[in-house]
Amino acid sequence: MPRVAVISPPFQSHARPLSVLAGALARAGSDVTFACAPPFARLAEEAGVGFAPLTVSRNANTGVARSTRQGVREAERLEEFLGSTREGAVAALLTQCRHRGEDMLSDPEEVLAEVRSLQERLAPDWFVVDQLSYPVTLALHCLGLPFATFCPGHPTYLPNGPEALFGVPYAWPGAVRPAARDLAELRKAALANDLAFTERFAGVARGHAPRAAAPGRAFALASRHAVVFNYPWFSWLPEHRPSGARLLYGGHGAPPEEEGPGDEWEGVLDRLRSAAGRLVLIALGTFLSARDDVLALLVRGVLSHCPDVAVVVAAGDSAPALARFAGPRAHVARVVPQRWLLGRVDAMVHHGGNNSFTECVASATPALILPFSSDQFSIAHDAERARLATCLNPATLTEADAGAAVRDLLEHVPEGLPRWSEAVRLRGPHWIADRLLDAMESSVPRR
Repeated sequence: MPRVAVISPPFQSHARPLSVLAGALARAGSDVTFACAPPFARLAEEAGVGFAPLTVSRNANTGVARSTRQGVREAERLEEFLGSTREGAVAALLTQCRHRGEDMLSDPEEVLAEVRSLQERLAPDWFVVDQLSYPVTLALHCLGLPFATFCPGHPTYLPNGPEALFGVPYAWPGAVRPAARDLAELRKAALANDLAFTERFAGVARGHAPRAAAPGRAFALASRHAVVFNYPWFSWLPEHRPSGARLLYGGHGAPPEEEGPGDEWEGVLDRLRSAAGRLVLIALGTFLSARDDVLALLVRGVLSHCPDVAVVVAAGDSAPALARFAGPRAHVARVVPQRWLLGRVDAMVHHGGNNSFTECVASATPALILPFSSDQFSIAHDAERARLATCLNPATLTEADAGAAVRDLLEHVPEGLPRWSEAVRLRGPHWIADRLLDAMESSVPRR
């Protein structure tokens, strides 16, 4: 029975699918420990695996970003990011570029010491690490420990070649078309990050593993054995250069069965169904729920332009500001059981996050995507090209546009959704776990 340590950063959107994968690895015959910040111990318990406290980032998000306790500087960066999303796509991406060093590589030496300590305590045969946890990947490289890479976002988060830059969308949806001048500025900032991260990686490696192979380009450092993409395989995705690693497109990170949230939520849906024929879930993720202006616009648009529709709104800390909408056709909650709801609503409006996108596809839920930042533009592009969803620009969105888009989704199921939903459901965490274990068994660990 192989011993596997699954390491996650302290972010709900990353930790949840990784904990589901940890549970799938355990059911496939592994002795699994889920390593994350202490507030995420409950996810290990839900998955039926062991837990080891490990904090690999100063940032954190336990479910609602603004409410998560974190340092002053981390909170300031969050507010600056949220403000930049009001200025449009490139402004948000440039802000993320400026924050990248503090957000993603703040304490590589400390993380290396923590990973070494974890190895000494648990002696796992393998690690599974979130691809965006760059200091963990660097630590595993320096320590010469075997690991698999889990990519929680769009597959291009792992650059496929020298021209691909982390933080620059590989493609854009039709509704979001930045000017060439703005894109040039974004590429310049992303290249500077690429060079700075790579130099920092090299310095840490020289100090802690002078005899090991140089880590090379930082954003491209990944497992030589297996890379898991929590994403469907689309034929148009850029091909990654051969590295010897198995590339596993797992499709989605949801468990095969979702435990119900209880009678209270059943009552909410019964009440809404009695007032309207159809239900729409509105959720912009654990960070962007702070955009109460967009949430309010969406609620007004759907309620006024779709008279037979009720809405469930995941409002985060914006719930008090949106409480005025609560009524027969609207339920506003701080957090919602999203995966459970997707089996019961008729459509969803979301931000293009990986989890929301793949969960909608797996559950065959039509979606309106409003991309704000990160890899959301690439995901929205793929969703459009595969005919899985509609995409609009949140920076120029109107109530009429939102209402019309939702009404059209309810009347005409996106053409590609049935086929892709069937394909994605055939994969998922258990499919990934079986193939990861096979890759581990066929690879000789480097000791």
